[in-house]
Amino acid sequence: MAKVRTQDLTNQFHMELIAGKDGLHREIFMSEISRPGIELTGYFKYYPKDRLQLLGKTELSYYYDLSPDQRKNRAERLCTDITPGIVITRDMDVPEELIESCNASGVPLLRSPYKTTRVISRLTNFLEAKFAPFTAVHGVLVDIYGIGVLITGQSGVGKSETALELVKRGHRLVADDSVEIRQEDYDRLIGSSPPLIEHLLEIRGLGIINVMTLFGAGSVRSHKRIALTINLETWDQKKQYDRLGLEEEVMKIIDVNIPKITLPVRPGRNLAVIIEVAAMNFRLKRMGVNAAEEFSRRLTTMIKSGEPDLESEFDVDGD
Repeated sequence: MAKVRTQDLTNQFHMELIAGKDGLHREIFMSEISRPGIELTGYFKYYPKDRLQLLGKTELSYYYDLSPDQRKNRAERLCTDITPGIVITRDMDVPEELIESCNASGVPLLRSPYKTTRVISRLTNFLEAKFAPFTAVHGVLVDIYGIGVLITGQSGVGKSETALELVKRGHRLVADDSVEIRQEDYDRLIGSSPPLIEHLLEIRGLGIINVMTLFGAGSVRSHKRIALTINLETWDQKKQYDRLGLEEEVMKIIDVNIPKITLPVRPGRNLAVIIEVAAMNFRLKRMGVNAAEEFSRRLTTMIKSGEPDLESEFDVDGD
């Protein structure tokens, strides 16, 4: 899991540091954000002190209605030795008692000019992305017609060469050789490239090439949601491959099942075109158009109607 410190929030969201600069190194351990409303009334029994605290217009309005002694008490109790920081929204004036408590305890006090809801949303998305489950997969990730296609297979099967042909056909490379994947939601996988090999493609016999330099900035992108996996394998004469497209395989990455297609590789097959069509067909299926199911329905209808010589007309098992 990546380490996130309060300093990262000031860099990412350009927040103003009001007090507690000694605590900018404090680490944030969770993506949940607390709005200490009931704590301002004096009830701290279940105070989530290890979360980032956020004070909006409602909380500060109530805070200013308290007596001076109560305001000092609440500010001191909000600032603990493990509180990663306190954020004030809407560019509101910061209470002096809170500034003094943050400086004394070393709790960073930050201020944002944006509305409370927007700040919560952006902070939560940022933290959830940082704390998302992570893994790395050997393969190539390409954006094909808006579909993130993860191409896998044994080393030397032709993944990078296929990706190069796809880039030449106008699609965009995300990562080659190693794809870093984060699960940013229960069903959302985001793939990206390690910084060391970003925009680079390895072609055996040719070496390392920079895709962005050769084909332009429109040929690459930094990250993409993975929607489909295509596994390339050497053609096995003894293996029966799906010819109709009715079989649905999945590949489990972290906790998410991604649709999977297995493509046999042999001389004469244009893998780039096949993968391109597979991505388009996947889009059609998501729109409710399934050619394989439509063919199956037609065949069933003809069988029920008693059409002759169906086996010779629809040679499903032969070549």
